[in-house]
Amino acid sequence: MAAQRSPPRARAQERERPGALAAGNDQVQSWTLVTSHALDTAWGIAKGSVMVAVSFLVATLCYFRRLHLHLGHRLKWWSGYLQRKFKRNLSVEAEVDLLSYCAREWTGDTPRAKLMRKAYEELFWRRHIKCVRQVKRDNYDALRSVLFQIFSQGLPFPSWMREKDIVKLPEKLLFSQGCNWIQQYSFGPENYTGSNVFGKLRKCVELLKTQWTEFSAIKDYHKRGSMCNILFSDAILEYKLYEALKFIMLYQVTEVYEQMKMKKVIPSLFRLLFSRESSSDPLSFMMNHLNSVGDTCGLEQIDMFILGYALEVKIKVFRLFKFNSRDFEVYYPEEPLREWPEISLLTENDRHYHIPVF
Repeated sequence: MAAQRSPPRARAQERERPGALAAGNDQVQSWTLVTSHALDTAWGIAKGSVMVAVSFLVATLCYFRRLHLHLGHRLKWWSGYLQRKFKRNLSVEAEVDLLSYCAREWTGDTPRAKLMRKAYEELFWRRHIKCVRQVKRDNYDALRSVLFQIFSQGLPFPSWMREKDIVKLPEKLLFSQGCNWIQQYSFGPENYTGSNVFGKLRKCVELLKTQWTEFSAIKDYHKRGSMCNILFSDAILEYKLYEALKFIMLYQVTEVYEQMKMKKVIPSLFRLLFSRESSSDPLSFMMNHLNSVGDTCGLEQIDMFILGYALEVKIKVFRLFKFNSRDFEVYYPEEPLREWPEISLLTENDRHYHIPVF
């Protein structure tokens, strides 16, 4: 039997189906290409944006890192500056334990280190000195150590200062006693001399009088201590005070020298002073000794005697390098004329001094 033939329409549809399928495939491929291209374009844009963002982020991080380092350096500089500004001359430090200070400063087994450790132990156990205040090491430190204790203890004016206006002493030396050589007075490291010496000396002595009057009027110990911390952190004011003390010493030497010329009895320490060729009179004392104080040298032992005499205080000094000898503990002056208040210092070499705290 012959196979039944498809109708003509069906055959036409069969002939059209492969073409339709091909057109559909082309359309799918076209959409795929368009989609792929769109995705590639979008990825390229996104990738570029990400790279830009990452680059910006890296640049930002680098900037902030450099900014952090810069600010860190600036902060460190300002911190140091402020410390120098407000603690630029912390010339008398806070109390520290005496034996701890000794252990830090004197290590090793040298004979000198062993001697110092024994001397400090003597102060701690037998002299009942528990702490020490370190004093700035320069050529003013003996004057600084003495004046700090006078102010911190609120000691009164010496009797002779209460009887005279010490501010007028520079002019008194010139006009009343004819000491025109005072124009050669030298202000420590400044080495200034000249016609304005009297004006500078007057300002220094006036500051000493004002500060001493203020401290002696304060009854509260802690308030005096706070004020001392402020005063002894100001290098300019300190310098003027120490130059005033030097001049007070010179004035006393001049006064006693005049008494000696009038055949009056003078303290033995001044006889010793004037017996030296380098200090046979007030001028030579000033030129050969006093002018160098604060500049190239500090106070010598004879100067310590004069300082104690001028300020009417007994300066007791523990000379640690003289431990186990009669010169371990000495007084300046050795024979005070009356019951003067006492202050204490300690030294390891007769050049630099610290303040013991009982």
